[in-house]
Amino acid sequence: MQSKTATKERWDDAELVRCALARDSAAFRMIMETHNRRLYRIARSVLRNDSEAEDVVQETYVRAFANLAQFRGESSLSAWLGRIALNDALERRRHERRVVEVEKLDVHRPEARVIPFPQSASSADPEKTMAQRQILQLVEQITDRLPEIFRVVFVARMIEGMSVEETAELLGISPETVKTRLHRARRMMREQIDKQIGPVLMDAFPFAGRRCEQMSNAVMRRLGLLA
Repeated sequence: MQSKTATKERWDDAELVRCALARDSAAFRMIMETHNRRLYRIARSVLRNDSEAEDVVQETYVRAFANLAQFRGESSLSAWLGRIALNDALERRRHERRVVEVEKLDVHRPEARVIPFPQSASSADPEKTMAQRQILQLVEQITDRLPEIFRVVFVARMIEGMSVEETAELLGISPETVKTRLHRARRMMREQIDKQIGPVLMDAFPFAGRRCEQMSNAVMRRLGLLA
């Protein structure tokens, strides 16, 4: 006989909501474990700050669980939670701008820390791992510099893997607008990557120092010019 927790792995949104309304702690945990990463990435795409994004995720669940009876299943639970997180993040950003304008403060946002993107496979090669990390960090930094309307779409579609329809529902825009914004975001990403990577391409595939000397010596020995 399967355990109650194992059975819940196949529960749909309506069943999870019913159990959560009955104060089933396992249902609450499953909802959060399922949606944590998406909500965090949505919030961070607006705020560009790790700790604030985490706060948004927590507040999203508090608000959602307090109003869970209002969930009618007209959209997916993921979309419903996503809208709450997005609205909270947008409101926080608007409040931050109002404070800056009123108090005339020169607010310097701390440099964004690296987002822990999932790796497709682990590598035993430390140089390869470092190179992968540097590439991901570059992508994260460039993503943070995108204008917000393009950044949120880019994160939703390319980083979180949401469909065009899901992204359109989340942002309250048309699928065509999603496609247009994503196209522009990808173009801006490519332009920035080209600018940052271009100057170092001449240093790719190095063949100097000891490697160059060893090959030269090998050739000299074959020609009888080196003992």
